[in-house]
Amino acid sequence: MIRLENILTPGRSLVNVPGGSKKRVLEQIAKVIGQDLPELDPQSIFESFVAREKLGSTGFGNGIAIPHCRMPGCEAPLSAVLRLDAPVDFDAIDGAPVDLLFVLLVPEAATDEHLELLRQIASMLDQEEVRDRLREVTTDQELYQAVVDIQHGR
Repeated sequence: MIRLENILTPGRSLVNVPGGSKKRVLEQIAKVIGQDLPELDPQSIFESFVAREKLGSTGFGNGIAIPHCRMPGCEAPLSAVLRLDAPVDFDAIDGAPVDLLFVLLVPEAATDEHLELLRQIASMLDQEEVRDRLREVTTDQELYQAVVDIQHGR
C-alpha cells in the first residue's frame, strides 16, 4: 500500500505560502510540482487542477482542501502539503476558508491505490489534533516531519 510519506518530500512541504485566491494557490501548487517534475509543464498541471475544481470543490471542510488530479505524463503519484499565510475562499463544503492543502497528483490510469491515498489523507485530517499540529509548525521541515510522524502515529 502506498503511504503519503513515500510520495511527499521536504521540498514539497511549505509553510506561509502566499494565498490570495483559490486560483493563485493552484498556480503556486503547479509551480512547486513543476520544479520536481521538469517533464511536466506547470501550466498543464495548473489547468488539470482547475478542471478538477470545476467538477466540485476539493475544499473538504475545517479549513482543509485536497486538490487532486490525474496528469498525463505523471509516472507515479506525488504529493505536496502547503500551509497558507492567510486562509482563502475555496468554495469548501462548510464555507470555511482554507489554509491547509494536501495535494495529490496521480498518473492518468488512476487505480484504487490513489483512492486509498485520498482516504488516508482525509481520515488523517478529520482529527482536530492533527489539524492543530499542522497549523502550529513554523518551518517547511517541521511540516514535513509532522506529516511523517502523524502517519506513524507519533
